[in-house]
Amino acid sequence: MRVRFKLSLTLVSLAVICSLSIATLFSIWVLGTRTAKEVAGNLFTAVSNNVENQIVNLLDQSVANASLLASQKSDEAVFGDGLNARILPLYFSVLEQRKTIYSVYFGQLDGSFLQVIATRGREAVIASHKAPENTVWIVRTIYSKEGERLQNWSFLDAQKNVISQREEVNPNYDPRERPWFINAIENSDPHLSDVYVYNSFKTPGITASRRMVNEHGVVGVDLTLTELSEFVSNQYVSENGTTWIYDNKNRIVAFPKGFESIHHLGDLTRIDDPAVDVILEKTKAQAEDYFKSVEKLSKYGAQFNIAVAAPLDDFRQSFITMERRVLNASILCIILFIPIIYVFSARLTRRVSQLAEDAKQIEHLEFRTKSRKPSHIIEFYELENTFDEMRCSLALKTQDLATSQEKLNRLVELGIAMSAERDTEKVMEMVLLGAKELANADGGTLYKIEDQALSFKILRNDTLNVVMGGTSGVKPSFNPVALFNEAGEENHKNVVSHTVHASVSVNIVDAYNNEDFDFSGTKTFDDMNGYRSQSFLTVPLKPRGGDVIGALQILNAQNEKGEIIAFSAEIQRFVEALAAQAATILYNRELLEAQENLMDSMIQLIAGAIDAKSPYTGGHCERVPELATMLARKACESNDGVLANFQFKTEEEWREFSIGAWLHDCGKVITPEYVVDKATKLETIYNRIHEIRTRFEILLRDAELAYYQGILDGGEPDELKATLEKRKAKLIDDYAFVAECNVGGEFMADEKLARLKSIAEETWVRNFDIKLGLSHQEEPLYAELPEAPAKEKLLEDKPYHLIERERDIRQQYEALEFKTPIPQYLYNRGEIYNLSIARGTLTEEERFKITEHVMQTIAMLENLPFPAHMKRIPEYAGTHHETMIGTGYPRGLSAEDLSIPARIMALADIFEALTASDRPYKKAKTLSEAVKILSFFKKDEHIDGEVFDLFLRSGVYKEYAERFLLPEQIDEVDISQYLS
Repeated sequence: MRVRFKLSLTLVSLAVICSLSIATLFSIWVLGTRTAKEVAGNLFTAVSNNVENQIVNLLDQSVANASLLASQKSDEAVFGDGLNARILPLYFSVLEQRKTIYSVYFGQLDGSFLQVIATRGREAVIASHKAPENTVWIVRTIYSKEGERLQNWSFLDAQKNVISQREEVNPNYDPRERPWFINAIENSDPHLSDVYVYNSFKTPGITASRRMVNEHGVVGVDLTLTELSEFVSNQYVSENGTTWIYDNKNRIVAFPKGFESIHHLGDLTRIDDPAVDVILEKTKAQAEDYFKSVEKLSKYGAQFNIAVAAPLDDFRQSFITMERRVLNASILCIILFIPIIYVFSARLTRRVSQLAEDAKQIEHLEFRTKSRKPSHIIEFYELENTFDEMRCSLALKTQDLATSQEKLNRLVELGIAMSAERDTEKVMEMVLLGAKELANADGGTLYKIEDQALSFKILRNDTLNVVMGGTSGVKPSFNPVALFNEAGEENHKNVVSHTVHASVSVNIVDAYNNEDFDFSGTKTFDDMNGYRSQSFLTVPLKPRGGDVIGALQILNAQNEKGEIIAFSAEIQRFVEALAAQAATILYNRELLEAQENLMDSMIQLIAGAIDAKSPYTGGHCERVPELATMLARKACESNDGVLANFQFKTEEEWREFSIGAWLHDCGKVITPEYVVDKATKLETIYNRIHEIRTRFEILLRDAELAYYQGILDGGEPDELKATLEKRKAKLIDDYAFVAECNVGGEFMADEKLARLKSIAEETWVRNFDIKLGLSHQEEPLYAELPEAPAKEKLLEDKPYHLIERERDIRQQYEALEFKTPIPQYLYNRGEIYNLSIARGTLTEEERFKITEHVMQTIAMLENLPFPAHMKRIPEYAGTHHETMIGTGYPRGLSAEDLSIPARIMALADIFEALTASDRPYKKAKTLSEAVKILSFFKKDEHIDGEVFDLFLRSGVYKEYAERFLLPEQIDEVDISQYLS
C-alpha cells in the first residue's frame, strides 16, 4: 500500500534534518507563483469554455427544434380552438422534452396563428394569461371567420383535457408583423431574434424561427430570459464565479442568482459588482485579481455577449496556501541543505507544470489520460484525481452532446428527405433504415394496417442479410399479424398489435425473459436461423390528429463493441419523433393519392358527361387524351427539330398534360345541344318551318274562302276557280322555296335573298291574342305587339326574336385576351335573318356559341386554384383551336406562342374528330382520308408540321387506329408523300 502524507509535514521533517537554501526559496516563490497562476488561468479557460459551449448549445437546440418543426410539410389551416390540429402532438412532445422552452408556434401567410405554451406551474405565466390555477398547457389560435379575426385561448391540464376556453374578437396580434416572422420568411435559413417582449406573457425573451418547408409560414420557438437566467445560474464557474449575457447595448439578457433586485434588459453598466466592473473594463487594477472571458455570439442573426468572470484566488487558492507553507518551511531551512531543497522544489514544480499542461489539453477539448505515478503528496494526489475526474466528466458530456446533436441533425435530415420523397415505398424504407441508424439496431420491420391486420412492408436484418420490401423488389413472405381474434376482440398478445391498439411504444430489454407478450413466433424464427432476437423497441405510426396506420419495430440495439444492449430512453424518444414524422408523411401521401384519384374520377366523369350530352360528340373527350398521350410519349423520345429539347421529366408534368387533355372540351357544358345539333336554319329546340307552313296553310284557306264567297256573291265560277288555282300554285311554290332555303344545302345568292324578302311581305291576319300563355320571361318580349286581330307579315324578324345576354361577358373575355368578336345578342331567331344565312345553318350568334366552348374552358380552368405544378392545364386545354399562323381562336396565337403540348393537342383533337365513327351526322373518314386531310392542315399551317411528321413517322396514327377505329376504316397509308 502506497503511503501518502501532507506536504506541510514533509517540509517540517526536512527542516529538522536540513535548512533550505536561498535557491529553493527563489524557485518556490518565482516558479511556483507563476505556474500556479498559469494553471489557474488554464482551469478558468476550460471552465469558461464549457459554460459558453453549454449556453451556445442551448440556443442551437432551440434553433434545431425550430428547424425540425419547420420541416413538417403541412398545408393545414388554423380554425377554431386548434385542438384537433395534426401538428399539436409534436408541439407537446417538443415542450415536454425541452424544459427550457416556453412555447412553440407557427404563423401563416394568411395571418392565422397557432401557439402551445407550457406553464410548468409558474404563477406568473398562469396569471398573465388569466388561466385557471391547475393549467399546465395553453393552446392559442388566431384565425379569420366570416371576415372577422378571432383569438381562442384553451387551457388544458396535465392530461391535456380542456379546463376552460376563452374567445376574443379582433386581437391586436398579427404574426406577420412580428420580427421573428419577417426575418424568417425572407430566407430559408434559421433565425435567432434579438430580445423583445412577448405579446401574451409581457415578459422579454428570444425566438428561434424558421420558414416552413412548404413556405406557407414560419415556425417559432420561444425561450424567455427568465428560463435563460435559470440555465445560466446552473452553470457552475467557481465559488465566487459569475456568468452574464448581455447585448451590444449593454442590456442584461441573463444574470446569475443573487441579483434579485435587477431586471432583464436593465443597464449592465449600473450594476455594482466587481466581476461586472472587470467584464466592462471599468478598472484596470481590479482586473489583475480576476479572470474574465467575453464571447461575442453572432449566430443566426442575433448579437449577444456571453461573459464569464471569477476571482483569481478561486482557482489558485490551494496553490497560494501550498506556496506559503513551502515558503515558511524554506525560511527555516534556508541555510541547510540547499541542494536537497532545490531538487525537491524542482520536482514539485514539475508536478504543477504537468497539471498546467493537463489544463491546456482540457482547454482544447483534448481528454486523453496520461500515465503517471501517483504522488505521495495528498494535495497533489487529490488535485490530480480531481483533474482526472473533471477530464472524464467533460469528455463524457462533450461526447453525449455531440452524439445528441448528430442524431438531432440526422432526424431533421430524414424528415426533410421524407417530405420531399413521393414514392411511398421509398418513404417507408427511409423510415426503417433511419430508425436502425439512429438506434444502431441490427434489424427491424415496418408494418401497415391492411384489412384488419398488420402487413409486413419492409424487413431488414444485417446479421442474417435479410432484405425484403421497399426498393428490394422482394415481397415479404410472412403472414400478417391479426389485429383481432376470431371473436372480434382486440389482439394484445403480439407486441406489435398491442402497440397499435394501445397507441403506445413498448421497449423490451430481452424478449426471452418477457411474459407480457407472445414471442413464440420470434423464437421459432431464431431457432430456424441460428439467431437471438433480444431487445425490442416497437413504436406506433400515428399521424398528427389521426388514427394509427401501422407500427415500426427495431431489434437488437448494439454498442460500439457490437454487443446487444437495451434501447435507451433517449434513443426511444428519437425513434418516436421519427415515427411521428413518418406517419404524418405516409398519411399525407395516402390522402394526396386519394385526392388525386378523386380528382381524376371527377374529371373523367365531367368528360364522360360532355360526351354523353350530345350524340354528335361521342367518346371525343375520352379518346383525345389517349391520342395526345401516345403522341407526347413519342415527342419525348424525339431528338429532331423543335422536339429535341421537349421532355416531360416528372410524373407531375405528365399528370398536368393528361388532365389538360381530359378537360379540353369542358366548356361545352354551356353549349346547348340544339345549337350543336342544328340541322336546319329555323331549328331551335324544334324546327320552326312548321310555323311557316301553318301560315301558308292559313293563306290557302283564305284563298279558298274567297273563292266560295265569290260564288255566293254571284261571281263567275270558272274565273274564280282559275284565280284560286293560281293562288294555290304560287303558295305551294313559295313554301317549297322557303323550305329549300331552310335546309341550307346551297349558297344563298342575291336573287334568292330578293325572292325570300318578297315572299316575306305577304300578310296574314292573326285573330288571337299573342300575349296569352307566356312565361314570366317571355312577357317583356311581346309587350309592344298589337292587339288581335292584327295583320302580320308571312316572314318577319320580330323583337321577341332577339335574345339579350343576361350579362355582358366582354370585360371578362377581354381580360383573358380573347380576340374572337362577340355578337351583340345571345341569339337572333329572326325568321328572315336565319333563312338568309349564306352557307350552312348557323347564325353568327350560334357560331360564336359553339366557338365559345373553348373560351369557357379557359375561363373555368383559369379560375380554379391549381397548384404550381398544374398551372399549365388551362393552356393545354384551351389552345387546341389555335393555328401556327394566328388564324385560330380564341386568342389568335401563333407558333411562337404555342408550346409543344399545345401543338400536340391541336392535332389530336382534329384527327379524333375526323376518324370518329360514333357521329350520326357524318360518315367516319378512313385512315388514309384523315391523314390526307391533316396534310392539308399542315400545308395551311393550321397544325405544326414537325408534330404531324412525328405522328406519321412514329406510327402513332396506326397504333391509334388499331385501338379505336373500325376495321373497315383502317386502310394503307403511304406516309412518304406527306413527310417534310
